Amino acid sequence: MEDNEVMKKRILTGDRPTGRLHLGHYVGSLKNRIRLQEEYDCFFIIADLHTLTTAPGKTAELSENIRDLVLDYLSVGIDPKKATIYLQSQIPEVAELAVIFGNLVSVPRLNRMPTLKDVMRDAHIKIPSYGLLGYPVLQAADILMVKADLVPVGRDQESHIEITREIAREFNRLYPLYSAQGPVSSFPPASAQSSKPSQPSEPSVPFDLRAVGSPSRTTTLRAVFPIPEALIPKDIGTLPGTDGKAKMSKSAGNVINLSDSKEEVKKKVMAMYTDPKRIHGDEPGDVTSNPVFIYLEAFASDSHKSQVISYKEKYQKGQIKDVEVKEFLVEVLEEFLQPIRKKRAEFEKQPDLVEKILKEGTEKARAEAQKTLSDVHRAMKLDID
Repeated sequence: MEDNEVMKKRILTGDRPTGRLHLGHYVGSLKNRIRLQEEYDCFFIIADLHTLTTAPGKTAELSENIRDLVLDYLSVGIDPKKATIYLQSQIPEVAELAVIFGNLVSVPRLNRMPTLKDVMRDAHIKIPSYGLLGYPVLQAADILMVKADLVPVGRDQESHIEITREIAREFNRLYPLYSAQGPVSSFPPASAQSSKPSQPSEPSVPFDLRAVGSPSRTTTLRAVFPIPEALIPKDIGTLPGTDGKAKMSKSAGNVINLSDSKEEVKKKVMAMYTDPKRIHGDEPGDVTSNPVFIYLEAFASDSHKSQVISYKEKYQKGQIKDVEVKEFLVEVLEEFLQPIRKKRAEFEKQPDLVEKILKEGTEKARAEAQKTLSDVHRAMKLDID
């Protein structure tokens, strides 16, 4: 392995396979991941077990959704040669680690998660299941299983990463990995090393402690887990739904999928919400909170930027109709989506491609999981042969 690969910090992020990805996913995460895979050791998890927390009766859809998710990844530019794409349910070690972690966090702490009520409301759940309440614990197991240093999230998910940090700290406190002979060879992981200086949130490790009862003997103590940081990009936002709601959401039916045909895109755009106060095309309109103009800002290429500025000025003066702006948006989105559709069609012609990518990625991820669980067993004195 080359030195520059060894020095990369490790990232874990991913998606639940609940359907095809849409423009909101691209703006909120995929665009950023394409850049991250060039700079970090990236693990992209397809979190199929997490879908059970809100839809335990829809497992029949998972196989198709997983395939669609991988195809969406490939079509936007995620490269399995640069990033590891793997299937959560095929890593049995993560379930054992989640059981261990479940004993390091209290039920009241999980009940205080800010996102719990939102998830229950959106999924029409009155009483959370054990799995839904413990969602952040399983997520912590996903993150720490590969000893991720960074986790890209939106601000609404930052609290989940804090739970992971609390669990990692508590495990490291209760179960330090040590060796009287010197450093444990499997720690620190390559991913925790970086050529760039960083500001650790915890006291530096390793550190030396004198073994009790033997002043002349040095025992090297090392933490099993890194304390991961939330990576919240400043330039990443959310895309409103086509109906004007604050966020694009599959459950709300207000999305434009990355795989939608030109005809489907046009139909959705022409029905888009604009400025409700603007009744006639010759009236001044708002462009700031108007989804059509927000989409134009997000997807217009450099060659269209001047036209976007012109349309905004005309719209604010009541000199252009909504239908004209929407027709322009159709053109802009077609320019953006056409190459993605073309790539997807090429990948779809390779029937074994998705299975091959998942097999190779999952094997790599499981190898990391087995090494981590070995460290966990040794630290907890559970390594009984």
